[in-house]
Amino acid sequence: MPVPPVEIRRAVRLALQEDLAVGDATTDALFPSAVPAVGTIIAQQDCVLAGLAAACYAFRAVDPTLSVTALAEDGASAVRESRILEIHGDGRSMLKAERVALNFLQHLSGVATLTARFCEAVAGYRTIILDTRKTTPGLRVLEKWAVRLGGGRNHRYSLGDGILIKDNHLALMKGHGAGVVEACRAARRQGPHGLRIIVEVESVDGVEAALEAKADVILLDNMDPAAVRRSVELVKGRALVEVSGGITLDRAREMAAAGADFISIGALTHSAPAVAFSLEMQPS
Repeated sequence: MPVPPVEIRRAVRLALQEDLAVGDATTDALFPSAVPAVGTIIAQQDCVLAGLAAACYAFRAVDPTLSVTALAEDGASAVRESRILEIHGDGRSMLKAERVALNFLQHLSGVATLTARFCEAVAGYRTIILDTRKTTPGLRVLEKWAVRLGGGRNHRYSLGDGILIKDNHLALMKGHGAGVVEACRAARRQGPHGLRIIVEVESVDGVEAALEAKADVILLDNMDPAAVRRSVELVKGRALVEVSGGITLDRAREMAAAGADFISIGALTHSAPAVAFSLEMQPS
């Protein structure tokens, strides 16, 4: 599942610019000349790997003469103490790239690993785990790539990728005397051809309105499993059912059992715990 190389280069260059804007005072003071070294990045916990491509580019961007060898692949499972990346060359360059390389590995592997846990939680059901647009500014493409590596699927990349009628849209429509039905008609008439129309609802009554409006997907927001089950029974296959809002690992399986087609989870990208990695270096 490749991510466009241009996105990796853009993100890594920005990160290196932040970290090396005025150089590396410590390394430059301690080592006036090249220090031949070998470095190894090691996973400190079990995880799903994501960000290896970014880490490799970080080292090469700092010093094209470094020899960088990936010992695993993005999307692979790694166990604690696994060696995942090896670097040979000037130790000064490794020190300058270290933090940026590890930051991408830690964050993106965290996203992939959390996604995999949610996918495992709904195993055996048809439910698909989705991300959201609650992403780190500037890192959306990479974070959504990590979600796919973890077994999830991507929701909208941007506001132009789908029609999602939420509570605030309906609040503004209400000011013009219109509701869900009118909103869906306007979206179908004025929106780009072929885009799914998703309507967010917060009650079973809202489900009935969305069905009347012929929504393609009904998004049940912050509803408990019993309400989700009633909603699915009411829909009877006339639309796809998506669930969101406060979804934990335990609740994900309950929602899947209740019949949800999709579960969208902002935490996949905005709250994924970082995976621990270390760079161990020695002279060569």
